[in-house]
Amino acid sequence: MKSNTNVIMEAESKSSNSRKGVLLSVLKRSDTSVIVATLLLFIVFAMGSSSFLSSYNLFNVFRTTSLFLFVALGQAIVLVIGGMNLSLGAIGGLSVVTAGYAMHTLGLPAPVAVLLALFVGALAGYINGIVIVRLKLNSFVVTLATSFIYTGLVFGISKGFPYTKIPKEFTFIGREGFLGLPYLFWLMILTLIVLWYVFKYTVIGRQILATGGNLVAARYSGIKTDKIIMLGNVLSGIFAAIAGVLWISRMGSATPATGSDWMIISFAVAVIGGTALNGGAISAIGLFASSLMIALINNGLIMLGANVYYEQTFLGAIIMLAVMAESLRLKYSSIRKR
Repeated sequence: MKSNTNVIMEAESKSSNSRKGVLLSVLKRSDTSVIVATLLLFIVFAMGSSSFLSSYNLFNVFRTTSLFLFVALGQAIVLVIGGMNLSLGAIGGLSVVTAGYAMHTLGLPAPVAVLLALFVGALAGYINGIVIVRLKLNSFVVTLATSFIYTGLVFGISKGFPYTKIPKEFTFIGREGFLGLPYLFWLMILTLIVLWYVFKYTVIGRQILATGGNLVAARYSGIKTDKIIMLGNVLSGIFAAIAGVLWISRMGSATPATGSDWMIISFAVAVIGGTALNGGAISAIGLFASSLMIALINNGLIMLGANVYYEQTFLGAIIMLAVMAESLRLKYSSIRKR
């Protein structure tokens, strides 16, 4: 029979191994770093400003978070297949101008204007995808070129002037809320749930991940990778259009400059949120946490009275810290595996 001492030692050993297993499983997650960083940032800003936790301020933070997330989804969906979309902001701007022109100049109902904006976004994404697939060109080169084309259309159509005759009922979803949280927040949560389900449980989600993870292997396994790449680019255009439409609803006007700063936002949120630059990985909760982190930076620095002219510096420093934390996580995870 085992002595009581041996039994206790075995129990402690099993408990220790269990804790190590849980820690290792947590460290394996690509979104661990950004979740921890966002929580710490939230605590710092909450302690640094008495008005940070006010319902009005949190409403604005979560609204901005939601807008950033939809912008980032347009980038994440092409990053996960191993590409990128430098024309994301231009597509968003083109969709904004389309919706604004339809409502302001043509006097079309808001639902029709939204459908037109989504169609334009999908068409722009399709053009990106067809050129990439048929001509076998790098997505960087293609989307860099189309970004100039779409931007030229934006200012050519609008002449640089905003469209301000936006129906008040159209701004409802961008300015109102439910249970103290903006409608945009609830729309974001629903979208993230769908995203998580698609990539975890559906065939198309698995095919997208496989294509991004290893294009050649995916092709040999029977996946129609060209169609997956096309789908990713079309979805990217649609998400850019959705972000643009929601931006109009938030601002109450369709401004041609919309989307001009989306490239840095889309890459920052997507990459920090656990979307692999070389494809094959995406995290719904990571995208939410990174969107919230960027929104907190924009909001918290103002609340703390920081010099807004240094906002990009603070943003870059925090992004760098998040990347360094991710690097340390990967190294520690690799050591623990040994």
